[in-house]
Amino acid sequence: MDWKIEVVTIPVSDLDRAMQFYAEKVGFAVDIDQRVSGEVRLVQLTPPGSACSIHLGKGTVEMQPGSLDGVFLVVRDLRAASTALVERGVPVGELLVFDDGSYRPAREDE
Repeated sequence: MDWKIEVVTIPVSDLDRAMQFYAEKVGFAVDIDQRVSGEVRLVQLTPPGSACSIHLGKGTVEMQPGSLDGVFLVVRDLRAASTALVERGVPVGELLVFDDGSYRPAREDE
């Protein structure tokens, strides 16, 4: 039996702005954008090559926007990924390079 993590909810305060950031700036595919009722809207996006998606939540979870911590987005070439993000207008800090690879701490406060 396979056990998989398929969706991680990221609490946000501005659903449209967050969806635009992840889709247009980071390059995630928008899988679902559906209004279920007047107050509930489901937005799910998937990073290229990933089996795990993110669900952008506003009022769907009890976590506060900006409170999610400890989720890692992994890329094969960190320098190329950083360059691509900068070209799309995303501020990227200095890379930390270690003997066994690179690590770039980032935080999306939204």
